[in-house]
Amino acid sequence: MRIGFNPHKDKVQDTPYYLHQVIIPVYIPNQEGYFKDSFAILKLCLESLFSTIHKKTFVTIVNNGSNTVISEYLDLLFKQHKIQELIHTDNIGKLNAVLKGLAGNNIELVTISDADVLFLPNWQKETVKVFAKVPKAGVVGIVPQFKMYESHCGNVLFDTLFHSNLRFVPVQNKEALIRFYDSLGWDRKYNPDYLAYNLALEINPELSVLIGSGHFVATYKKDIFESVVTYIGLKMGGNSEGYLDKLPLEKDYWRVTTLDNYAYHLGNTLEDWMQVPIVSEEVEPHFDCGFPKNKKLHPFLYWIKNRVFVKFISIKILVQLFLKSKKLPESMIQKY
Repeated sequence: MRIGFNPHKDKVQDTPYYLHQVIIPVYIPNQEGYFKDSFAILKLCLESLFSTIHKKTFVTIVNNGSNTVISEYLDLLFKQHKIQELIHTDNIGKLNAVLKGLAGNNIELVTISDADVLFLPNWQKETVKVFAKVPKAGVVGIVPQFKMYESHCGNVLFDTLFHSNLRFVPVQNKEALIRFYDSLGWDRKYNPDYLAYNLALEINPELSVLIGSGHFVATYKKDIFESVVTYIGLKMGGNSEGYLDKLPLEKDYWRVTTLDNYAYHLGNTLEDWMQVPIVSEEVEPHFDCGFPKNKKLHPFLYWIKNRVFVKFISIKILVQLFLKSKKLPESMIQKY
């Protein structure tokens, strides 16, 4: 039997206090083998996050089937109000965990990150700067990588192909780029030219962005997720990660990355260089908001930009013409 009237019935939600959400799915089932150092890596990740975000950041952790040790650690962080939302589930897969974290709020920017990312100072400020200065940006990465423009960037290249401010520029942080590929377990036999130049778009004399973005840590405009599936039938890999890559294209959003490096990928092995003191400092909230939202792109234009144009510009002779026209040094064109 119900007696009385619920005082919250028909009450309009307050204007969101938070400006930025961070979602991190966590899966650490044990502390053995592949996961031997994962707890220590997770602590580094979260401590670096807490020390580099402003107070209007809403942190969501999705505990995706981790063991009791990890669950109790996350519960403690929640009780200490270091994280604002904690979701415990069985192992439902990485992307399904992310989808859970996306629901239930209307925060304009959302960073989706793996649990092995070391956040560096100013990552949040530099991310917001890009959204504020690049109206078509829908995804902003903070870790430069090799040749990112070759993945899910047909629309950016289509829109800027004949712009003189689209060109190859010297890599700004070579050491960080090397460290990223070391963290993936690559040897260093890759083309050294990739460490020298990357494709960038100059927005103004004070700001340039790299074309393309990885997906292990990136910030999205929330309206990209207005219509999403509720279940992905893969734990990891397959088309699960590609799903997040393709969604921004449906609204013709650009994928870009900061020119400098603002995070490190740690992997699953603790190394000496990671053991640096993390200094907490007061981070001022950004007050940029109301970023432009794109409408869904007409299917025909989507097909032209992201299918036809991509195949066209992938023809070998056209690739070489593109590299030359965008000021890649002549000596690098044949092997780049």
